[in-house]
Amino acid sequence: MRTLISTAFVSLDGVVEGPGGEPEYRNSGWTFKDIEFLPEAYELKGREQKEAAAMMMGRVSYEAFSPVWPGMAEFADYKVMPKYVVSTTLTDGDLVSDWGETTILRSLDEVAALKETDGGPIIVHGSATLNRDLSDAGLIDRYHLLVFPVLLGAGKRLFSGTDKDAQKLKLVEHEAYANGIQKNVFDVVR
Repeated sequence: MRTLISTAFVSLDGVVEGPGGEPEYRNSGWTFKDIEFLPEAYELKGREQKEAAAMMMGRVSYEAFSPVWPGMAEFADYKVMPKYVVSTTLTDGDLVSDWGETTILRSLDEVAALKETDGGPIIVHGSATLNRDLSDAGLIDRYHLLVFPVLLGAGKRLFSGTDKDAQKLKLVEHEAYANGIQKNVFDVVR
């Protein structure tokens, strides 16, 4: 069984929208505005590329990343790994040709079936809606969170407001950095 890992930049109040400067969000770029860059705070991001065997994202994140990431040296490891896009509307004709093997999954049932196959960890990038749906369906096994010292108020959140049974998490790695960023790695307790 494969491990599904959700990785996110998240504000202290749970917002994941617009961390890198994406348009149309009031606080876009909040991960680097007024927060000192410390390379050690991002060590987890480099490690994820080395440890992941595949990448998963929703349509919106795919459409944001696919024109940019294939040509970026800092994301070279992602270029060659298989990618899965969860979408009911994307077609094969919408996929870019320079980012390696990409498969469209149409449902959470297909994600669950993928998890049952052999292979290494699958990392989920961006994809606020997909993350909420995967979490609510009990499909996420681990969270890699870089929590930023900022309150954003409105915005897409990592977790849904769905009324559900408590889900226990086990903190397996953590660190706080001088710029206020906190690394929190949680395994989902089953």
